[in-house]
Amino acid sequence: MKQSFLLYLTILAVLSSIFTYMFLSKQVAFEQNRYEKTTKKLRDSLLLVSNQLADANYFSLEKNENAQNYFDSASSQKTIQFEKLIPFVTEKLLDFNSNPKGNPYTGQDQIWANKFIINKVKILNHRWIIADYSDGEIWGEVLLKYFVNPDESISFEVNQSLLHQK
Repeated sequence: MKQSFLLYLTILAVLSSIFTYMFLSKQVAFEQNRYEKTTKKLRDSLLLVSNQLADANYFSLEKNENAQNYFDSASSQKTIQFEKLIPFVTEKLLDFNSNPKGNPYTGQDQIWANKFIINKVKILNHRWIIADYSDGEIWGEVLLKYFVNPDESISFEVNQSLLHQK
């Protein structure tokens, strides 16, 4: 009886070991397969997002070599680095938000108690800026021309302004 009991225990231990080994080896293969699928999906998503970002930045001074060359041409007396120009122009435009009547480059006069101020600015190239503005209730967009003067000051000119309906 004792020998058959030991034989049954040995057989049970061997079978248990085989089933455990098979389960763990299949689990490792399953996890590796799942990891590869997830990695491939993430790479595809990353590629998609980087392509969308490249498309979104198509109209920007950072990506437009022709506009960059405008500030670095042989005919101009001064060379302006566009990396420094972008924050400088943005800051100068946003400085007009402190005007008591609102930013004059929104192309809108003050309608109610709140003044129109520019919230977001995108420099498209060496001549154009698009900006988003609001008074807290009404939103709009404006297309501006900007010029870098010989004394390195910036001047702006409103080209088109648009108010969105409530």
